[in-house]
Amino acid sequence: MIRLNNLEETKKFGRLLGENLNPGDVLCLNGDLGAGKTTLTKSIAEGLGINDYVTSPTFTIVNEYYGKINLYHIDTYRLDDELDVDYLGFDEYFYSDGVTVVEWAEKIREALPEEYMEINIKSCEGFRKLEIIYIGDRFNNLKEKIDESFGN
Repeated sequence: MIRLNNLEETKKFGRLLGENLNPGDVLCLNGDLGAGKTTLTKSIAEGLGINDYVTSPTFTIVNEYYGKINLYHIDTYRLDDELDVDYLGFDEYFYSDGVTVVEWAEKIREALPEEYMEINIKSCEGFRKLEIIYIGDRFNNLKEKIDESFGN
């Protein structure tokens, strides 16, 4: 469990992620409305060297940002069922040359790739708690860096 005490710590965590992610990495963000999923994604984009204004793709489903490594930001909040997932072709993003961040990923769990990193965000009074689950070995180096920087 990681505790982020303020916005600056959240940004620092997101930048660390962005600086250490690789093309083809998939990050899944789960948490209630207002938990900080989009804030974290903005900081990930900064870490990836992306200077665009990052917004939640709640109504567009996918926003694409281009940089040294591209960022594909998916929000599945409005999806009704798995039929949407197949139709929208998320695999093209998951197996691309960019990093894919999926908000509300629990809604498309069956469609996720074999390896991904899941971050469950809980907003508490004055701080955020993050539970990180690593599916597969792809993120071993990143896990070490997170543990070093955030004392997990």
